[in-house]
Amino acid sequence: MQHIFIEGNEKNAPILLLLHGTGGNERDLFPLADMIDPNASILGVRGNVTENEMPRFFRRLREGVFDEADLKFRTEELYQFIQEMASQYEFDRNKVVAIGYSNGANIAGSLMYHYNDALAGAILFHAMVPLRNIQLPDLNGTPVFIAAGENDPLIPSDETKELAFALRNANAVVSEFWTKGGHQLTREEIVEAQKWYGTNIK
Repeated sequence: MQHIFIEGNEKNAPILLLLHGTGGNERDLFPLADMIDPNASILGVRGNVTENEMPRFFRRLREGVFDEADLKFRTEELYQFIQEMASQYEFDRNKVVAIGYSNGANIAGSLMYHYNDALAGAILFHAMVPLRNIQLPDLNGTPVFIAAGENDPLIPSDETKELAFALRNANAVVSEFWTKGGHQLTREEIVEAQKWYGTNIK
């Protein structure tokens, strides 16, 4: 997968796995990572599929309807990719924290739906339920921050609440932050994510 790895200033700091939204790339969330933890290492990844020439992490059948077979395949692909990158760049596989927006947040959610050791934590901006009718692994206290907009035209509030409920039910420690906004990422959400990170990850 196309990616960029930047080693951080602190050897023991987390590794921030940056997962962009539809049409983004491996550099999109660099400014976000710098705000949340300027000392962390960064692994920015570009999605391996395209939709109308826009990179994504998995295919969808139409707006809001995921290609579940492809999502499962791409989730395993990303999981294996992180393993390989940990070996290649010699970082601690157990310290990977995902920061995902929209499509990137959905694949991060899917990682947690499939693997109990994929992520040490996650910041999910504007995420949906990746899959239903699936038994989640025991996430055993994994900290998760979910930010959402009450007026998001793409993601109904109930969708976000269902995601939070499923992760809590799998023993993740979930914090929700709601704004009056829509699907766009806001500074308010980033500031709140930064505060949460300082308390729950570092």
